[in-house]
Amino acid sequence: MSRMPKERMEAALQQLEAISEADHAKVKALAAIVRPLRSVLHKTPDDHGMTGWRDIYFPSDDGTPLEGWYIPAKGGESDRLVIFNHALPMCRAGFPGHLGEPWSQFDAVEIDFVVQMKHLTDAGYNVLAYDIRNHGNSGAANNGLSGIGRWEWRDCVGVKRYVDGHPALGGMEVGLYSQCMGGNSQYEAIYRRPDLFENVACMCSPMVVSMAAIFSAFSELQGIGRYQELIDLELLKMGAFVAAEMTPQLFASGVHMPVLMIQVLEDSWTRNPEDAQKTFDLLASNDKELFWIEGTTRRFRDGYNWFGRHPEKVIAFFDRHMKRQPR
Repeated sequence: MSRMPKERMEAALQQLEAISEADHAKVKALAAIVRPLRSVLHKTPDDHGMTGWRDIYFPSDDGTPLEGWYIPAKGGESDRLVIFNHALPMCRAGFPGHLGEPWSQFDAVEIDFVVQMKHLTDAGYNVLAYDIRNHGNSGAANNGLSGIGRWEWRDCVGVKRYVDGHPALGGMEVGLYSQCMGGNSQYEAIYRRPDLFENVACMCSPMVVSMAAIFSAFSELQGIGRYQELIDLELLKMGAFVAAEMTPQLFASGVHMPVLMIQVLEDSWTRNPEDAQKTFDLLASNDKELFWIEGTTRRFRDGYNWFGRHPEKVIAFFDRHMKRQPR
């Protein structure tokens, strides 16, 4: 992990001397985004009538214990598998903001990832969904901090190794649904272990984001936009990565598979569509599409729930790249 450049550290220390107690509290709270809440598994595949599913357990590449579900395609197991990587501060089931505090601090809405898995299984895909470290029911690691991909890529490696080593799953064609932190993690895993992911057919990549964009947007809303260096200092004091290190743009050049990226155009969490556009432009894929969700600013309510409400585009993408031709 790199440290802050000298000039940014000096600026942060100057800001620390001048900042008010109230504004410093806001800076610390904003930096604490990387200490994620654990979302409860408020739904299971039973809630959407899926059958034959089972709990699974496997280690991350660094040994962190991970828990998930394996859900077979409707009507019986198929030869196609989608690995589902979730966002922060969510879990494989989604996000329980409708249950109140503490989750409603982010947004008082329910995000249902299980219905998205239902769309996939109805379309003939088996699904493997799991909780990333420090989320849901998976193990704690890295002092409970999230690297927004910088540690979590090891979980993407762990799940792929589990699939490859499994007597049934190892023979399936694999696609990825990797969103937000799960997408950032996936990019780094592919970059670091191209050999492990070279046989993956495609990736749907919703809502990937650079943390610098989120810190900038939220700090401006709270009147502390001038304290970006101090946010980095607070991150370092926690043992986390600084904002510039937590971005998929560092690893997008390693992604060569077909990609469907989905973003909220006027996202109030970033207020910066150029961030997503830059990530998209850096992808090395010859076959890639960036789809903008328009008419909303709501990242949680409308961005993460988009596939659940509008499955056609995502299913068509997987069908185009994962339906094997008859031998």
